[in-house]
Amino acid sequence: MEPLILVVEDDETIGNFISAVLTANGYKVIRSTGGKEAIQMNASHIPDLILLDLGLPDMDGLEVLKNIRSWSKVPVVVVSARGYEREKVEALDMEADDYIVKPFGTSELLARIRTALRHGVRSREGEEWQESSVTIGELEIDFDKRIVQMAGERIHLTPIEYKIMALLSRHPGKVLTHDYIIKEIWGPYANESRTLRVNMANIRRKIEKNPGEPQYILTEMGVGYRMADK
Repeated sequence: MEPLILVVEDDETIGNFISAVLTANGYKVIRSTGGKEAIQMNASHIPDLILLDLGLPDMDGLEVLKNIRSWSKVPVVVVSARGYEREKVEALDMEADDYIVKPFGTSELLARIRTALRHGVRSREGEEWQESSVTIGELEIDFDKRIVQMAGERIHLTPIEYKIMALLSRHPGKVLTHDYIIKEIWGPYANESRTLRVNMANIRRKIEKNPGEPQYILTEMGVGYRMADK
């Protein structure tokens, strides 16, 4: 069946463009121009994914996201002209699956949608934390044996480095904020921003051909890190 996407966008021109792109690529589309209507449509239509603009006329998009997340795990990709790091972090900490800043390319939009839909499927089926291994390019991680290999050669990581790698690789293509990673690795009351940066630099030296231009662990400036999607 064609995935159903709810496009929440009050700008008619942008809404028409996004709808045309999605329809041409095999998605069914329903549309809303306001936050309250979007919340109602999510409940009545149960879409497979929501594209959510933040600048809505009746309520802030972050409030819409907060409302939806109070009862639904539907994948949400925030689409906004607001490029501020604070708002990106806030949306991702509210469990948005991704964040795209306008203007954006068609290929980027479709790639982010595909990734978010996969996250949604794994979450619904309970598979995300049950996979015994993952392969991303030449990178292989065996969660049962706690072994990381690059092009068939074992990579020796410290326990903290391994935990970071495992966390990122269980969410390929998804941005994990600095605060989220720190909370998951060191606990909810830790302040380990510098330690995270040091560990990330060490990991990249071990797995990347050119740590200055990483292919596997990508930096979202001021927000967090993203493991390349397999």
